[in-house]
Amino acid sequence: MTMPYRVDFRGDVEKALDLLIELGALDVDGSDTGGAALMPDTVSPGKLAAALGLEDIAVSPAIGRDADSVWVLGPRPIRIGRIHIVPAGVEEPGALQLIDASAFGTGLHPTTALCLETLDETISIACSDAVLDVGTGSGVLALAALMLGVPRALAVDIDADALCVAAENARINGMEDRLELAHGGPESAAGAFPLVLANVLAGPLVEMAPAIVQRVAHHGQLVLSGMSTSVQPDVDRAYRRLGMRHVETRSRAGWIALVLQATW
Repeated sequence: MTMPYRVDFRGDVEKALDLLIELGALDVDGSDTGGAALMPDTVSPGKLAAALGLEDIAVSPAIGRDADSVWVLGPRPIRIGRIHIVPAGVEEPGALQLIDASAFGTGLHPTTALCLETLDETISIACSDAVLDVGTGSGVLALAALMLGVPRALAVDIDADALCVAAENARINGMEDRLELAHGGPESAAGAFPLVLANVLAGPLVEMAPAIVQRVAHHGQLVLSGMSTSVQPDVDRAYRRLGMRHVETRSRAGWIALVLQATW
């Protein structure tokens, strides 16, 4: 994986930004007096300074978002289907606001985007009366479901800090009365749900398979993501052995989302 670094500079911003993009910048931003960029480590700071014709550049580590797998200079809006996500404090009608925090789930990571895309299409066909979000992180999936019209959601996570972030995101979006939060894994949820979402790594997905499947209601749907293409068969197999039927596989940038349905 390419580990980017941040560079800050002063000078001709318009010319510099064009050069930075040509050199493979992952993100760029400029003002009247200077700018900043995230550069892949395949471009050395020396090569960068020479290309820009600048000596006054400041290099620092990039700040990772979404578990150090997505890097951006700052929070940014994102739209996936009917779901519009904006940084907290940006007032846009119908948009979901998220605070800038370390909890996973800004919408920028391919696995989150895959889940949001699937969620949007699933609810547009038939809106569930409740959703369970396993490993909620920032709460983005549960809150997106609520925004799309699901009456209530339960979000669980083993990380207490993530639950605090999810609670704050629910509060600023006025959804705290419809989102229930619980510390733990799928076993901490009571009952069964017509739609279950789990965007975590492949290992935990396989390990939690029995407990997650128990939370899927009669003919309910299950959306799994967080796995790379190479391990998708292992995850798929673990759930089909427990009675789930494979409905669809979606992919984006080497990541996979599985859509499964209960056969009972």
